[in-house]
Amino acid sequence: MGILNVTPDSFSDGGDFMDMGVAVAQSLVMAAEGAAIIDVGGESTRPGSSEVTAREELARVLPALEAIREVEPGVLLSIDSYKAEVAHHAIAAGAVIINDVHGLQRDPEIASVAARHKVPVVAMHWDKARDAGKPLIDEMRRYFDRTLDIASRAGIVRERLILDPGFGFGKTLTENYALLRALPELHTYGLPLLVGMSRKSMLGRLLDNEPRERLAGTIATSVIAYLHGAQLFRVHDVAANRDALRVAAAALYGPPRTET
Repeated sequence: MGILNVTPDSFSDGGDFMDMGVAVAQSLVMAAEGAAIIDVGGESTRPGSSEVTAREELARVLPALEAIREVEPGVLLSIDSYKAEVAHHAIAAGAVIINDVHGLQRDPEIASVAARHKVPVVAMHWDKARDAGKPLIDEMRRYFDRTLDIASRAGIVRERLILDPGFGFGKTLTENYALLRALPELHTYGLPLLVGMSRKSMLGRLLDNEPRERLAGTIATSVIAYLHGAQLFRVHDVAANRDALRVAAAALYGPPRTET
């Protein structure tokens, strides 16, 4: 999953892709590098960022979705939004996945939108009210149990759900790395796991570097997450992560039969 932020204030690439021609060009690059999904977001979730209205978010994402669908119909489009109104219109514009950073627990209508349109949902863990005195995995299970209940009551079939542990969202540096080690404990849900650690502060605080200097760290987290069973990887730098994951897969299962 390649990241395309059409925002002025995202932590790593804020403002880079506000121009629609540049945004489309970036999506073509990511698709050529092996991205199966382009995740389009119109509201930054970095610490300290301001929320935007649905109207403003739609003004950012709809032109991007429509333009990408026009030039690259083979790539799947995802809308990175927790707002039901945005998700509904984004699907009409070509999005086929909803990526909700609030795990269906912020806007009560978004689960109904997903069920009505029969699209997959990435439900991320971001629990600002969790009990920090309890084990993180236990609190995540409580949160995801609620997400699954919301999805079920709305009519979303279980096979359309993907869980995202939410690295960097409401978690300390120590908790992020403990969570990376503990990913296998989330397989009890029997659902695909998507991970997103690309260029995040959990890397920068460890390596003391800037977002664009975190490629090596990102690759390390992608490979470790893959070895722990993650199946989808949300990244800025598609080609490098793809190559690293191909090597990891060959090490585990052998190279493709067409290679010697």
